Amino acid sequence: MGLFKSKGVVYRPVKDVNLGSDSTEFYLQANVKAPRMTGILVKIFTWFLESPILGSLLFYILKGNNLIHKLITNAELEESPLFVPSHHFEDHKEQEVKCLDSALTPQEQVQLAIECLPTSSEKAHNETNPSFSRWTIMDYSRAYSSGDITPLMVAERFIAAINESSKPPLRMGFFINYNAEDILRQANESTLRYQKGTPISVLDGVPVAIKDEMDCLPYPTTGGTKWLHKERLCTDDACCVKRLRLCGAILVGKTNMHELGVGTSGINPHYGAARNPYDINKISGGSSSGSAAVVSAGLCPVALGVDGGGSVRMPASLCGVVGLKPTFGRVPHSGVLPLNWTVGMVGILAGTVEDALITYAAIGGEISSHQSSNMLTKINLPLLPLTKSICDIKLAKYGKWFDDCSDDVRLCCSHAMRKLQDHYGWKTIDVTIPDIEAMRLAHYLTIGSECSTWFDSFGEKHFAEFGWDARVALNIYGAFSGKEYIKAQKLRNRQLQFHMKIFAEADVIVSPTTGVTAYSIQDDALKTGELDYVNGAALVRYSISGNFLGLPAVTVPVGYDKLGLPIGLQFIGRPWAEATLIHLAFAMQAICLSEYRKPKIFYDLIKKS
Repeated sequence: MGLFKSKGVVYRPVKDVNLGSDSTEFYLQANVKAPRMTGILVKIFTWFLESPILGSLLFYILKGNNLIHKLITNAELEESPLFVPSHHFEDHKEQEVKCLDSALTPQEQVQLAIECLPTSSEKAHNETNPSFSRWTIMDYSRAYSSGDITPLMVAERFIAAINESSKPPLRMGFFINYNAEDILRQANESTLRYQKGTPISVLDGVPVAIKDEMDCLPYPTTGGTKWLHKERLCTDDACCVKRLRLCGAILVGKTNMHELGVGTSGINPHYGAARNPYDINKISGGSSSGSAAVVSAGLCPVALGVDGGGSVRMPASLCGVVGLKPTFGRVPHSGVLPLNWTVGMVGILAGTVEDALITYAAIGGEISSHQSSNMLTKINLPLLPLTKSICDIKLAKYGKWFDDCSDDVRLCCSHAMRKLQDHYGWKTIDVTIPDIEAMRLAHYLTIGSECSTWFDSFGEKHFAEFGWDARVALNIYGAFSGKEYIKAQKLRNRQLQFHMKIFAEADVIVSPTTGVTAYSIQDDALKTGELDYVNGAALVRYSISGNFLGLPAVTVPVGYDKLGLPIGLQFIGRPWAEATLIHLAFAMQAICLSEYRKPKIFYDLIKKS
């Protein structure tokens, strides 16, 4: 294709780029040129892609039309490649925090997290009465300790709710796999501990769901496929799952996900669409779709997901819950499918910021045998009763990027930011983040290349067993070259330098979490999946730096669109500064709490009979 080589962008050195509000850098909106396809159209498109001659030509055209050639393949930039976004630990001197000792057990870390929460009297004093509130981990713990309800009773209600929700007319598609006998066994053991007055922690007896991208016995790990568990056996819990089990949590099954995490809708042709509890005809988002939906529907106060391209934060935002993605390396990745090993990170979906904090304390920290003197990090937990006393917070906002969303999202998030500033006196700094569209494409190229490389070990023997949308994605992923991958890593280095310059002036970067709210599930997508890269680009628009650059980020619900669908606001932080993010999310939650709305599909598992 040398004859048709297009001219690439020549990127200026980082030191010559103005990141201030007066910057002349051009904001390029996502240039996605791909029609929505389902059914027979997806099958025909796949046939073209897999044709040796037509496929090569089609890939070349697609790359050109979507600016990959211009912004990446033929681009010129002087930065060296950054292959893994590992960050040397830096103590940011965060305000109002408690530092955890690295030798603590998960149970001990959870106990310290409890000491960082507001007391009941403080909550009653600081909060207006919410119109709707979810049961929290502490609610479960208090109910169990008082004897009002037992973990066994909750487990029985949970199983009944799953049976109801999986059948017509709902067909919520929450889970790929759950085992009633195993759930009841765990619940019975927890009930006996409470009867003896010896619960392991406040997580004892609390139902927690696990995305089917993480190992969790006794379940196979499918990654949303029908075959992966045959090639890769699950023989132990993932580290994060093991830590929750040590705290006494009831692990209630493997949640539905977009097949292999290669899409943003959560529509899985093998296990059904994970539907949005606020409107069952809308998507829940992906790829941690089931995990977000079960928390939203009240079935679990928390669930685990994996975030490779906003895959925790996107569905959290669309389903009206909290989504926390820690710094790259903060949570051990052992026992997690290595689908995208330099961008994917274990994350938390929770009904409240407080529950996200407790779960973060339970699963965070290095594996002791993997620690080295130059990579030791410490975990700070935010003292939430003191959030109001935090001063001089600076919120970086790139206006053109912030506003590149639907009117409902823009107005809602702008209103939430104004309330945050008015309430706490924190300042907004106008900044410019250059080359955001190039970063999105570089991330897409990176996550695709890594996913394709991992599946090379299985050959093509299972290709016919993929859903059609996943099959298209893997064909595209396999078409990226080594040269393009290297260029993408150069852009990673460049973007990290930009972001660190911004963090030298501000504490966090603030943005909407998604560019649109949950869109409709079309019947023609249920059997084949769908290709909808336009909506997909809008959903991931604000997520990329968290994954590509290994930065921590959190989304918190701040309102609803005209149809009553949730909208989230996102805070992106410095490496290792999760405590500051949680403080800000808690502050935002406190302001919006009185306006939270109950989903149409909601199960109350600890109500008194």
